Amino acid sequence: MKTEEYIEKIKTDNYIIANSEAHLCMHKVADEARRITAEINGRYHTMAELQALFSQLTGKNVDGTFGLFPPFYTDFGKNITVGENVFINSGCCFQDQGGIFIGDGSLIGHQAVLATLNHDLIPENRKNMIARPIILGKNVWIGAHATILGGVTIGDNAVIAAGAVVTKDVPENAVAAGVPAKIIKTI
Repeated sequence: MKTEEYIEKIKTDNYIIANSEAHLCMHKVADEARRITAEINGRYHTMAELQALFSQLTGKNVDGTFGLFPPFYTDFGKNITVGENVFINSGCCFQDQGGIFIGDGSLIGHQAVLATLNHDLIPENRKNMIARPIILGKNVWIGAHATILGGVTIGDNAVIAAGAVVTKDVPENAVAAGVPAKIIKTI
């Protein structure tokens, strides 16, 4: 299975059976992601060099307004889409097999985790996975050490407090905090 076929497959069939074609594709793409992230994280790069490496990692061009402070970690890479004026701070971990879409002007704080995969709860099927996308609207601010889980959409201008664990959608112009995250106010 080619990477593009995998990305199309999970849009309609997000259940990944262990050792299936889709699972093997994930491992193949992970090898490339590890190589590119090792380059990103292994030495100093100018912002233009980081933009080029991130474009190579995602397979999509990022523009000159994209900012990244390494280190950065991902175990897939090819299902990350970033808008303009996006900034990702150091230590972030993206598990993007289900798709991560980051809207224009969004800011992601230190060591945030965006995780799009979950394992089946049934013990006999535990090695199987469910891939669900994460969608960040425009001008979203994710605080340091926050975790966003698969299937979550965060609306435009929303703020996720540091350390929050987001398991459900957050509407636009809302501030969410806590574990699990709850809306604490609107902007």
